[in-house]
Amino acid sequence: MDCPQIVVVGGGAGGLELVRKLARKLGRKGKADIHLVDAQLTHLWKPLLHEVATGRLDANIDELDYRAHAFLNNYRFHLGRVCAVDTANRHVHLAAIKDASGETLQPSRSLPYDYLVLAVGSRTNDFGTPGVMQHCSQLDSREQADAFHEHLVNTFLRLNSHADTGELPILKVGIVGGGATGVELAAELHNTTALLRAYGLNLGSDNLQVTLIEAGPRILPALPERITEAVLHELAELKIDVRHDTAVTRVTADGFETSGGGFIESDIKVWAAGVKGPEFLSDIEGLDTNRLNQVMVHQTLQSKSDPHVFALGDCAECIQDNGTRVPPRAQSAHQMADTLYSNLVRLIENRPMKNFIYKDHGSLISLSRYSTVGSLMGNLSGKSMMIEGFIARFVYVSLYRMHQAAVYGYLKTFLIVLSSQIDQFIRPKLKLH
Repeated sequence: MDCPQIVVVGGGAGGLELVRKLARKLGRKGKADIHLVDAQLTHLWKPLLHEVATGRLDANIDELDYRAHAFLNNYRFHLGRVCAVDTANRHVHLAAIKDASGETLQPSRSLPYDYLVLAVGSRTNDFGTPGVMQHCSQLDSREQADAFHEHLVNTFLRLNSHADTGELPILKVGIVGGGATGVELAAELHNTTALLRAYGLNLGSDNLQVTLIEAGPRILPALPERITEAVLHELAELKIDVRHDTAVTRVTADGFETSGGGFIESDIKVWAAGVKGPEFLSDIEGLDTNRLNQVMVHQTLQSKSDPHVFALGDCAECIQDNGTRVPPRAQSAHQMADTLYSNLVRLIENRPMKNFIYKDHGSLISLSRYSTVGSLMGNLSGKSMMIEGFIARFVYVSLYRMHQAAVYGYLKTFLIVLSSQIDQFIRPKLKLH
């Protein structure tokens, strides 16, 4: 057999961690050629996008350059967006890349593969609600987070011109979705607004009104109820209005129409309710997907319809022995990347693959600088332990550092942490440009 070609589509948390491990294990020894395909030039950990959107994080500092990373880790990076996959002939087709004026920078191309890994994450699911795509912001990508940030800063500037005249302008923000993204964004927006006066704007938290809209009976439905209660208490302290059992039926330029004839006025509208796989996955001939465009995989993470195709993370539907689906979380993608790395190595070495077993290590919700709450799963008892405050914040930050260690190595991660500590003294706390 010639040197196997392993193509990973998607440079998110799981895909990037997988590529680095495969390249260091197989690429350096010439046992396989490792390729990464992504539509962007840089990587940013998705759970940080709400901080980019509000200006707390400068993505230009924290992003990872794929080309530089590929050079240092012995794999090949291909910039492009997948337009089709030919499973019969095992080729991935990439669309042409054009600049803002329409000039072609790179023509359409095809990459052959022996094993294909789909790690393309998820997209916002609007559930067919009219007006969502026209009027709402989403936080699925760096571009969307940057666009939201620009819109937010411009809105602050307009409001400030009214505040200078003695008025009390109110910025009304409506967030649909009571999951982790919606809750963390609500708290982060409050933190950003509270700091505006330090940057010369005549605005503060009194100028912000955030409404968190959840169709179900409670926010954070995937987490233990005691965590939800703790988060609700913190949100109440921040005067964030939480609406339970409130289904949005239509989005307009002025706000949200809700079931029962209600209306929630909003200047800035965010949709963070539900996820689904990218549309192109369901268009791949010969690949079984579910109604959410997720690739249906065995517990080995191998596609149920094509043994040469694998999937991990949010774009994969993996059902465990107990009948439960692996949840769309960052820890799931990290664990899947570890199992898939082992299975691809086993395949090339003609050894049997192993099943993926998801282990819930708990969940954490960051409420900006105000608090962090969550639970950690006990390895011995199997029961969860609720944590809050400094300890919870330390564990929350540690998750990101673990991801950095997986893609950079421990030495570089240590230097990055040291640099970030210095940045806290020399850089502003908010990015307002």
